[in-house]
Amino acid sequence: METDGQKIALVTGANKGIGREVARQLAARGFRVVLGARRPEAGKKAAADLAGASAVEFLELDVADAASVARAAQELAKRIDHLDVLVNNAGILADGDASIQDLDPGVVRRTLETNTLGPLRVTQAMLPLLRRAPGGARVVNVSSGAGALHDMTGWAPAYSVSKTALNAVTRQFADALRAQHIAVNSACPGWVRTDMGGAGATRSVAEGADTIVWLAAEAPPSLTGKFVRDRKTIEW
Repeated sequence: METDGQKIALVTGANKGIGREVARQLAARGFRVVLGARRPEAGKKAAADLAGASAVEFLELDVADAASVARAAQELAKRIDHLDVLVNNAGILADGDASIQDLDPGVVRRTLETNTLGPLRVTQAMLPLLRRAPGGARVVNVSSGAGALHDMTGWAPAYSVSKTALNAVTRQFADALRAQHIAVNSACPGWVRTDMGGAGATRSVAEGADTIVWLAAEAPPSLTGKFVRDRKTIEW
């Protein structure tokens, strides 16, 4: 499908929260945005709400389901001829008050399936389109300071471990794709007022989306394999 030189971005988990705001900001910058969500009703509504004069469209995508990811990649390849940006935003928090001492391993497994393996499988599936991006592509993995090993606490152990592992996925892809001109970075949005972050969080969704959008649209293409918050590299 002809895209007339327009940049194209796929944002997962974009029917609400930070993902929706990232989609909105990228669309406002002129990107054609593909809004990925696992629930069609919510995803279609979000895409319709955001569209207006911008190009926003829905793609059914459950990052925790390998078959769903494969179907989404096949469907997207019918719509577009390349992908400039992939934002792996979809994530869950299922253990905020838990302790590692008695944490159900099933919760860890489910969290890793979405937060770590999800971005891994989506990135793999979208590589053929990313490789065709004129001038190189960018992958942004939405991580969290909770996954930073240097000052990790006991809060939300399954979530924290999944984000640490996601950061390792970022490093692996960054090294593997550097020669293919695909930059891969992790972004920490901070504590954001979303369903996950809660009403008492210190940042708005616009503030939380800022670094993600910067990495997707403005950061130097040479910046890769980094953990970034507030547009600055931070410790792993």
